Order: sequence, then C-alpha cells, then structure tokens
Amino acid sequence: METHSQKNFRVTRLLGSVALLGAGAGATAWLSPGGLGEADATEVTKGASVSAYRSVAGAVADVPAWMASLLEAAGEGTLVILGLLLVRLCWTAVRRKDAAGAAGAVLIGVGTVAAYAISEALKLVVDEERPCRALRGVEAITECPPTGDWSFPSNHATLAAALAVGLAMLRPRLATLTLSLAGAAALLRVLVGVHYPHDVLAGAILGGTVVAAVLLPPHAVGARSGRWTARSRGRTALRAPGW
Repeated sequence: METHSQKNFRVTRLLGSVALLGAGAGATAWLSPGGLGEADATEVTKGASVSAYRSVAGAVADVPAWMASLLEAAGEGTLVILGLLLVRLCWTAVRRKDAAGAAGAVLIGVGTVAAYAISEALKLVVDEERPCRALRGVEAITECPPTGDWSFPSNHATLAAALAVGLAMLRPRLATLTLSLAGAAALLRVLVGVHYPHDVLAGAILGGTVVAAVLLPPHAVGARSGRWTARSRGRTALRAPGW
C-alpha cells in the first residue's frame, strides 16, 4: 500500500511536471511572432532574432556548395545519432531485464512524438514564413523550403532537444554528449539559413520541456524505488552470515 510520504512525493512530481509544461508553453508563446487567427503568412523582418540571422547568414554566405551540403547533412546526422542512442539504451535495458530503463526509453519516444506533433500544430497556427523568403538581400546556403512549410518552431530543434533531454535525464553521464548534439542541431538550422534563432530556441524549449514533463514523475519514482531497494539489499547483506 502506498504510504503518505510516497503519495506526497508522487503528487509533488506531478505538479512539477505541470509547472514545467506551463513554463515551456509560456516561453514558446513569448518567442512566437504572432499570427494567431491571421489569414496571411507572418513575416518577421525586424528584431534581435533577425539581426542575429543576418549576421550568421553573412558569415557563411561565401561557403562552397559542398560545405553547405555538409552542414545540412550534419544537422540531419545529429538526429540520427540521438535516435540511435535511444535505441541502444532501450535495447540494453531489455537485454539486462531493466524494466525501469526500458520504460524510460519508451517514455522518451512518446514524449518526443508528442513534442513533434505540438510543433507541427504550432506551425499551422503561426504560419511564420521562412527567413530565406521573408528577408530581402539574404539567401540560405541550402534550398529554401517552399511556402507552406512554415518556420516556427523548428521541428529539428524540437526533436533534438526532446531526445537529448530525455537521454540526459535517464542516463546523466550522457548529458554532455546529448545536449551538445541538440545545440549543434539547432545552430545548424540557422547556419544553413532555414530558421531564425527564435525558431530553434522555441523548438528546443518545446521539445525539452515536454519530454522532461513526461519523464519526470515515473523517472523520479523509479529512482527513489531503486534507492529503497538498494538500501534494503544492503541491510539484508549486512545481516547475512559472515558479515
């Protein structure tokens, strides 16, 4: 039977997840350029994000075509690596009969899919035109997505941050690697010219907070249960003959 302290612990973690989702939603809304209820596409042509985008675009404007292709491939590669890390984590947990680890990997996948779905819904609501179409005198070093393939928030940043945060929570020793890959994925989308900085920042916040909110309660409960089990085993071992 669940004790009072266990119940309070679970409720606290659930409230923490709700607060985390609220904070993520507020930050994403603050970064949004608007567009709700407007029939026309939203074009962002002023502000700090535009200035940063122009600076980045100017810095990479003269790179050769092969470098542009390499940067675009690297952006896709970050997602592949993060996905493979999740698969490996899940497979290792299953092979070792680690139910908590396998469940955590599944929850990361569920949270990532949910974050992606939310990002797609936001694109349809905000209708933000890609910077490589909205800004005059600036060109992307890769092919600019067509009109209707909206910019806010960045799907790549959403997916990368969701996977990275989930993996870091489940296996903290991977945090440096996964979070660095997520940062690289977001930066590369700006470098190739298909997103504003605020697009990738919003995507990263969205992906990270959704997965953290999905993973936090069971992960915390599992970790606490693991500590209780370890302590119990330790006490049993100390009472065993020969100790």
